[in-house]
Amino acid sequence: MSSSAPADAPDISPGPAPSILVARGVRKTYRTGAESVDALRSIDLDVAAGEFLAVMGPSGSGKTTLLNCLSGLDDIDEGSVVVDGDDIHALSDARRTRHRAASMGFIFQAFNLIPVFSAVENVELPLLLAGVSAKRARHRAQESLERLGLGHRLRHRPPELSGGEQQRVTVARAIAGEPQIVWADEPTGNLDTETAATVMELLRELHRGGLTLVLVTHDAAIGASAGRRIEVRDGRVVSDDRQD
Repeated sequence: MSSSAPADAPDISPGPAPSILVARGVRKTYRTGAESVDALRSIDLDVAAGEFLAVMGPSGSGKTTLLNCLSGLDDIDEGSVVVDGDDIHALSDARRTRHRAASMGFIFQAFNLIPVFSAVENVELPLLLAGVSAKRARHRAQESLERLGLGHRLRHRPPELSGGEQQRVTVARAIAGEPQIVWADEPTGNLDTETAATVMELLRELHRGGLTLVLVTHDAAIGASAGRRIEVRDGRVVSDDRQD
């Protein structure tokens, strides 16, 4: 007896991943005195859950502004940004801050670590601010640092760490809260080539584990490692390429 499916059997192959982010008509204008600069011009963008998206473009094109507006770090002048079901720019400042703490992680070029805090204290601080208990926050922070090969550096402060180690602390901080999406703004910009390659492999490993990653970069080699690349020029998305 044949075990093959009937000719009219329904297609049960998985469909496309749902969008974790939907942006429509996003505009951002910077005003100084009588002058104004349109930094973002009616941006429409969908990001699927589990996607690795690289945002590319020349200096001054609007890459970082786009990341800041999509993540809710900056306000927008028009449009909407829905992240994980919530229109983040319709939320109060307090609720938007809680939303970021609960569902987002951030990696910055400048590290943004508190120099007088140890590595584990830097990682656990956002968790404490989000209302996680001290015991649970310490456990998650240690777990994240150990995952990134820094289990032996938990008590060291940023000035006692190399640039690559400091950036790994920022990656640990970004993932400790088990976020839905991580935003990375030029995460290898202050690193030498070898260290940058190590950090990028860590990020690719996290993405392979299911993390949604949106990364701003001017480096074509880093952009080529993403599954999808968009190019921003003069505040507009001018290309959108997906790898097969």
